[in-house]
Amino acid sequence: MQELSEINGTVAAVIFRNDENGYGVVKLELDNGETTTAVGCLPYVAPGEMISAEGSWMTHAQHGRQFKIEQCSRMLPTSAEAIYEYLAGGTVRGVGPATAAMIVDRFGDKALDVLEMQPDKLAEIKGISATKAKDISAGFKKQAGVRRLTEFLCQPIFALRMFKFYGNSAIEVVHENPYILASSHIGASFAEADSLALALGLDGDSLNRVCAAVVFELVHNSGNGHCFIPSGKLTAATSQLIGVAQELAEDAVDRLCETGEIVCCTVAGLDACYLSHLYEAETYTADRIKAMCRAKDGGRVNIDALIDRLETANGIKYAPMQREAIALAAKNRMLVITGGPGTGKTTILKAVLAMYDELELETYLAAPTGRAAKRMSELCGMEASTIHRMLGAKMSEDGETVVFGKDEEDKLACDALIIDECSMVDITLMHAILKALKSDCRILLVGDADQLPSVGPGNVFSDIIRSGVVPTVRLTEIFRQKADSRIVRNAHMINRGEHPDFNENSGDFFRLRRMQGGSCVETIVELCKRRLPENMKIPSNQIQVLSPSRKGETGTANLNKCLQAALNPPNESKKEKLFGETVFRTGDRVIQIKNNYDIVWKDKLGKSGMGVYNGDIGTIVEIDTASEYLKVDYEDKIALYGFEMLNELEHAWALTVHKSQGSEYRAVILSLNPVAQMLLTRGVLYTAVTRAKELLIMVGDDNVAHRMIDNHKQSRRYSALRIRLADENT
Repeated sequence: MQELSEINGTVAAVIFRNDENGYGVVKLELDNGETTTAVGCLPYVAPGEMISAEGSWMTHAQHGRQFKIEQCSRMLPTSAEAIYEYLAGGTVRGVGPATAAMIVDRFGDKALDVLEMQPDKLAEIKGISATKAKDISAGFKKQAGVRRLTEFLCQPIFALRMFKFYGNSAIEVVHENPYILASSHIGASFAEADSLALALGLDGDSLNRVCAAVVFELVHNSGNGHCFIPSGKLTAATSQLIGVAQELAEDAVDRLCETGEIVCCTVAGLDACYLSHLYEAETYTADRIKAMCRAKDGGRVNIDALIDRLETANGIKYAPMQREAIALAAKNRMLVITGGPGTGKTTILKAVLAMYDELELETYLAAPTGRAAKRMSELCGMEASTIHRMLGAKMSEDGETVVFGKDEEDKLACDALIIDECSMVDITLMHAILKALKSDCRILLVGDADQLPSVGPGNVFSDIIRSGVVPTVRLTEIFRQKADSRIVRNAHMINRGEHPDFNENSGDFFRLRRMQGGSCVETIVELCKRRLPENMKIPSNQIQVLSPSRKGETGTANLNKCLQAALNPPNESKKEKLFGETVFRTGDRVIQIKNNYDIVWKDKLGKSGMGVYNGDIGTIVEIDTASEYLKVDYEDKIALYGFEMLNELEHAWALTVHKSQGSEYRAVILSLNPVAQMLLTRGVLYTAVTRAKELLIMVGDDNVAHRMIDNHKQSRRYSALRIRLADENT
């Protein structure tokens, strides 16, 4: 093992600094008068800082001799001259060379103490207002706090998020519970949090450690769609995760049941373990749905006469199944309508809306995503909202949970609620919806049961249908106006397990066979950049590339890099921000990948609001490296992101099929090449095809498409909603 050397010096210049991973390259003036280059984890390093470091000397092939820092201690400058260099270097937001000179001229070597302890004194300087003084002090405190926290955690991005939620008490919070780092709002892996916990002295067999591992397994599996985990599977997974005896995991489960963090019960012969909030969500949802199904609203109107009037008013003759759906909507407190593309769901929705209007019911329309809500508005001719916005979703003060403004204490004002794209609704969201409804409110659930299930826990739409408890209309007939669409016809064939003739390149459905990944990527880029915009007059921003997988040459990660290079190449007029390995550039198409209820946005009229949701797609319109933020235009609103929030954005030139749920695009290019078998399913192919409105182009190996059609396996989700709905005793 190489013996570590020690150096001491002052930062003379910062050559490079990456605030996402803390890596820095600096020029050091050593105490012995020499100057050297030092590299290593130096979060928010700035000129004037004094560094005492241990590490090793190395020779870089291009940059020569350097000192690689393994660990170091840092002190803020103490002399007036060094403090000026520190402040003038731009490390504190709002302070440049001129402001730094004024501050140091006034307070000398006490300047940093004033910034931290007496910021009001800054306002004594001409040109610094009280507001600016406050902002400068806040910036300094944040930098100092984040730096101390980063040195403690050795992970700058986690330090930024911890500081955002817990401020200067963040280190104390981590000491008290290191596993807070693995929570969703911080984003560290369990392994990273566990390593820190052990480093802080937590015993490997500590019951607190094992309890944290049990909770992690339940949270992790809820992200894979499970509402509960069988007890034996849970304790075995926990034992393997942290290397403890399974008996300790069983003890941890007992402890967590006693504290109420988890709930254990018997479901269909299984010993099921739930996170408490998922147990509450599932049981409440089942109870409320059964109560709604027992209530009837018939007798208020002559249904047949009403439908006849609707036909006359709209110049339409409803098919028998459509008349049945309208009649059931009039009679029942709860109804499900499910069907594939072209089966007339929109026609029924419009008729139901007219019927609700005649009954003088206040009706709300909602959908899981912004794009789905916008499409619903356009089709139905009335405003629709995202479910989260309708419910007034926001983060709790501790940043760990979502709370809804509309709930049992403050109900929604509607008499009827229609939800589209209901296959995307998970159990927690359905729970929130039902809690916010008045006792006599009607609810109509619309969607395609054959599409992929929700990203979140549960299989709500499918479970409701399969329970047989809720009146359900299954639409199977393709109406004449859609029958000529090969997209629609092929989608239904795929859903039935039949194989379309992919050699028939005509109409709105095409196949371009490319057996090699590289050739597939080249073709997709050419289609987006030139062929579709020039030959079919479809702009690039109305084309969506989809792939079953993120990984591989034809996965979304590589496709996004290639499409960014082709459609939004760098130039001097476009600002950029490097975040990890991703370059965000002005003009980039991006997608929000998690619900964030605290992001501030403004619409085109200047009205402000909060919240951007998983699946929202927009364009980067501004990057401000000095103020460390970027702006994303989501068509109906512009949202502001601090650089520490960029983990919530990904490029959206290409999306996985799962992320495309709830959206429709004018043209879809589907990349099909061999990937993990679990992703090559009929449901994935069906969902991808049904995203296209005018044009679908499959690029790749059509044998993959055939294998997907034959693979109707679905990953099992541990959900008991269907059982609870069907059981009269629950």
